[in-house]
Amino acid sequence: MAKLKTVEELKKIRQAALDQLDLRSTAESEDKVLVRVGMATCGIASGARSTMKAILDEIAKQGLANVSVTQTGCIGYCAQEPVVEVISKGMPSVLYGKVDENRGREIVVEHIKNGRLLQNAIINKSFENVE
Repeated sequence: MAKLKTVEELKKIRQAALDQLDLRSTAESEDKVLVRVGMATCGIASGARSTMKAILDEIAKQGLANVSVTQTGCIGYCAQEPVVEVISKGMPSVLYGKVDENRGREIVVEHIKNGRLLQNAIINKSFENVE
């Protein structure tokens, strides 16, 4: 790691870290999109950390200010890990399975930014039909 030579360099690093923390905060506004990444043991073992980093990076690249990213425990689809849930106002939540870094970036661009679902990656939530 390179040594810091000025206070300005330190301030840039601090601001970048604060920006990342802000993206990970819980959605408090109804117009925000909430992205939850399953980070239980099975998710982490399947690569959920790199998936989450890619999602955060793509949100920043796209300049999306209305998206909050958070981690959650087991979502219940261990065979589909890493699992990502996207919750938007006025829409049912959508679960995506086997989300690697590339698919995470695709979710940000296609689903969150352009409003198009990635049909080939959606997990059918059949347990909601149980009475």
